[in-house]
Amino acid sequence: MAQRRNSVYEDYINRYKDVAIEQMMKHRIPASITLAQGILESGAGRSVLTVSSNNHFGIKCHNEWTGKRFYKDDDMRDDCFRVYDNARESFEDHSKFLLRPRYKSLFSLKITDYKGWARGLKACGYATNPQYADKLIDLIELYNLTEYDYAKKFDKFIATHAGANTSGHYANHRIYYRNKNYYLVANGGETFKALSREVGVSYRKLAKYNERDKNDVLSKGDIIYMEKKRSKAEKMYKNRPHVVKPNESVYDIAQLYGIRLKYIYKKNNLSPDYVPRPGDLLRVY
Repeated sequence: MAQRRNSVYEDYINRYKDVAIEQMMKHRIPASITLAQGILESGAGRSVLTVSSNNHFGIKCHNEWTGKRFYKDDDMRDDCFRVYDNARESFEDHSKFLLRPRYKSLFSLKITDYKGWARGLKACGYATNPQYADKLIDLIELYNLTEYDYAKKFDKFIATHAGANTSGHYANHRIYYRNKNYYLVANGGETFKALSREVGVSYRKLAKYNERDKNDVLSKGDIIYMEKKRSKAEKMYKNRPHVVKPNESVYDIAQLYGIRLKYIYKKNNLSPDYVPRPGDLLRVY
């Protein structure tokens, strides 16, 4: 019986593929291996260790670690684990961990030899689970992660902000993640040009991504996405239509779910001159 894909795993892959490709280009570790290990070690980003410490690979403190620490029972009671400020730091530290002499033999393999890497990691003592290599290979094949081993470029913005949450922030704004996109919440009074200088995305693109005029002055609470919005909301909203609230516009709803205006009209067979009324039900997936 064929395995079914897990949407949580797919979200993890979409969120971290660029940082995995970045690590591959810097350190010659297959992006497929990094992603598969991340999924296994972090529970696709949902483990206690990952949520609390941004530690995606279960790397313990060891003697040389001088950073923050998180303690939890593992092989021993109150084992010490490394704490990172963000996911990208965890991915970088994982790469450096594999650059140790113990794993030197792996770097003689082709970067596209994911089976050799998976079995080599197990042979070098990376994990104690006898099925570890098979689990990595199964994940790589089920989710076609090998496509990232052939990548020639990656999105630097996404790699830099991979795993952003309420603890990650720019100079004046925190960064959040929704519907495979990064966004910030305006403080009020900003322009797209001002935001552009802060986040490193052109003001024309920011305005276009958010279906706004490039000269708009933003109001407090405006949601501003860093990439083009999607055609539908996250899967959790498949059978959960949005209930219109008082004074809520179609644009407000589009920003709330990170989808483009035209798709709300299309999904609900509405014309652009539709004015929502409180209590109306609108499909967003």
